[in-house]
Amino acid sequence: MLAALWFVSASLAAQPVPRDATSALSLSCSLANARQGVERGVATWYGPGLHERTTASGEKFNMHDFTAAHKTLPFGSLVMVRNLRNGRKVVVRINDRGPFSPNRVIDLSQAAASSLGMKARGRDTVVLCPAYPSAQGND
Repeated sequence: MLAALWFVSASLAAQPVPRDATSALSLSCSLANARQGVERGVATWYGPGLHERTTASGEKFNMHDFTAAHKTLPFGSLVMVRNLRNGRKVVVRINDRGPFSPNRVIDLSQAAASSLGMKARGRDTVVLCPAYPSAQGND
């Protein structure tokens, strides 16, 4: 059920996520959207050791792209990740499976982790929301 709520249309999901996707899309991720599928937990990141290896979706992992691994969300789903420690947010595209460590909800690419200000820490508590254009144009 949750995965169905996160599904993004094939035309949108097929597009690469621009580096400035958070500002390019008008996103909506608030407590009011909790009924539409919000997930909270620990995010970690991965990069150099897996760069250019094949992901579960069949594409090559690029640590410089805004991508992520999630246990159940459909490949191609766009997800806004908000760092609860500093308020930063980024949009990632799901292209891999994981994380396989307990109590973690998402593994982010190095680029996404850097944008969220969590690269040095290695992990942070985040909220995941479906990324889609908002009619209101506010966060």
